[in-house]
Amino acid sequence: MVGIAQLVERLIVVQEVAGSSPVTHPKRDRLVHVMCESESDRRMFVVNLDADAFEALVGEIFDELPDNMVDGLDNVAIIIEDLPEDGSLELLGLYSGVALTDRGQYGFGELPDVISIYREPLLAMADSEEHLREQIRITLVHEIAHFYGIGDDELHSLGWG
Repeated sequence: MVGIAQLVERLIVVQEVAGSSPVTHPKRDRLVHVMCESESDRRMFVVNLDADAFEALVGEIFDELPDNMVDGLDNVAIIIEDLPEDGSLELLGLYSGVALTDRGQYGFGELPDVISIYREPLLAMADSEEHLREQIRITLVHEIAHFYGIGDDELHSLGWG
């Protein structure tokens, strides 16, 4: 089992790597696009990417995350949706599953944990493509941290809240 210190260390690695050359990772097949009914055609965003372009961007940013952060993501699917269930633009991402620190016996046959990334809320907050990239990266790191058992308070103290 991975300890909290090791999990925090994995997050700190991302802070140190930010802005350096990308680290590629072959696990991009975790990305799944889920279509949602939304009013995206009627909304105006400063940065506007269709579902396919957004999915490609999330995949690219995921590939840039350090290997030691994503290598432990066993049985985790990353889902891209237009909006959260409540239709709001406030939630950028969501981890659904049992954090590694809370798991007892874990083995064969469990359904995957899910990290949902919400396209429209991210587009709504972005004032440039660079800002969008940064917010997607922060959202991915934040939700991956929840998988490793790192809570919101600790993430906020590390600057990932």
